[in-house]
Amino acid sequence: MSKHAVTPFLRRRSTLAALAGGVAVTAGAGLLLSSAFAAKPAPEIVLPKADATFDYQIGGAYTPPAGVKALSRDRGAKPVRGLYNVCYVNAFQTQPDAMGWWQKKNPDLLLRDGRGRPVDDEAWGEALLDTSTAAKRNRLAKIVGGWIDGCAKAGFQAVEPDNLDSYERSGGRLTRAHNAAFAKLLATRAHAAGLAIGQKNTTDLLERRKAIGFDFAVAEECGRYDECADYAAAYGNRVFVIEYTARDFAKVCSAVGKKLSVVHRDLDVRPSGRPGYVFRTC
Repeated sequence: MSKHAVTPFLRRRSTLAALAGGVAVTAGAGLLLSSAFAAKPAPEIVLPKADATFDYQIGGAYTPPAGVKALSRDRGAKPVRGLYNVCYVNAFQTQPDAMGWWQKKNPDLLLRDGRGRPVDDEAWGEALLDTSTAAKRNRLAKIVGGWIDGCAKAGFQAVEPDNLDSYERSGGRLTRAHNAAFAKLLATRAHAAGLAIGQKNTTDLLERRKAIGFDFAVAEECGRYDECADYAAAYGNRVFVIEYTARDFAKVCSAVGKKLSVVHRDLDVRPSGRPGYVFRTC
């Protein structure tokens, strides 16, 4: 999670234009119609390479350090030509400065407590989105799906939907099953757009990764919680690891640094040149 904020936006979905003019009812016309409406081939999905030097730039974009082969940036930033670009999307919670938009446009999609107040992730000042019903998940998928389409249009190769574990902060109002079902909708949308999709944290859902459709993992502090090996086994070492302390970073580098992409970043993931900026790789 990050403290950065990007106001949500809706992207109109394209529609098929009506065929102009009359078409004679002949075998030839039938072939023309079949061709016009034939399903497009599925776009190619490119998976990240294991152990590609990685940078985590969701707090602000900057010129990648030498040797970086893959990075993650916010959906409002531009990808970097020649690198493997992962698009960060806050899919299960709101951005801190977007509450007004949600309250005005889709107030019922905010998870609420018994008094009708939004349920917050107090650590980051973000409200949880309500994934508890199929109807709400479908509506959320249209909104977040528009952002995912935007990632693909911008040139990213993959997407990481954050806060998959929001059910842990919901006071029992959400379950793993709710978020897994929503994640599956997002995976389907990502694959349709030609994007790989990464599981963001939450080892509790590793067993459901294939049913959901996840392709790789982005794991924050898996070294701190001794979870890196679990992600590595599940995703064939296609795991981007972010550690926020020097001790945990050293621990992960020693244990799995030759197999996984590991980066040490400051907790606020500051851009290069800002006070407190940290970037190290194994």
